[in-house]
Amino acid sequence: MSTRQHHIEVRGLPIEVVRKDIKNLHVGVYPPQGRIRVAAPLRINDEALRLAIISRLSWIRRQQAHFTDQERQSQREFVNGESHFFQGRRYRLNVVKHDGPAYVHLSNNRTIQLFVGHQTDRNKHEEAFQQWYRQTLQKQIPHLLAKWRAKVGVTVNEVRIRRMKTRWGSCNAHAGRIWLNLELAKKSPVCLEYILVHEMVHLLERGHNERFRSLMDTVMPNWRLFRKELNRAPLAHEKWKY
Repeated sequence: MSTRQHHIEVRGLPIEVVRKDIKNLHVGVYPPQGRIRVAAPLRINDEALRLAIISRLSWIRRQQAHFTDQERQSQREFVNGESHFFQGRRYRLNVVKHDGPAYVHLSNNRTIQLFVGHQTDRNKHEEAFQQWYRQTLQKQIPHLLAKWRAKVGVTVNEVRIRRMKTRWGSCNAHAGRIWLNLELAKKSPVCLEYILVHEMVHLLERGHNERFRSLMDTVMPNWRLFRKELNRAPLAHEKWKY
């Protein structure tokens, strides 16, 4: 599918426009700052596109107001007493200095223990946390792939995990490879499942068009509820997109 991307401004609002070989126009407003993205058919010129956006301005502003009102989690410093999220729950961090290698332990329903060396700094603390998050996600993926492979009807050759500033997931249809955002470890497990299925469906349909939504409705009827949970406060300080 051929695509062309550019930006326009409509009544002071910056709009990201992606033109594709699709039938219908789709307007999306994404957290945390209410970024506006329009997927438009190739046949629609900018003037017609502006009129279509103006007709949706009330809805767009309501969505942006909703994101503005949500709580956001500031950048973490990985110090005693700080709050951290894991699988959708908030925990209090307890930093423990010791002589061994750095690691993270979930001690109870309220506290995460971070064991680090005596001379370590914030970056080392974060590195240990990132490794723990990565290992947690990696343990969940094989079961989820086995669960959804037949339902979606695709073969996933590889799933990798990395930090992404603007996406929860991405895929390479040619290679059968899926990337998942490391930050999903902070979200409820249904969010990880939703994003994995989302990207698996993208192996069948690259766009967010009617066919994509129909496929999602078929394999995961409650996907809109899971998307809402994914974007529910608190949002991270980064600019996530879904």
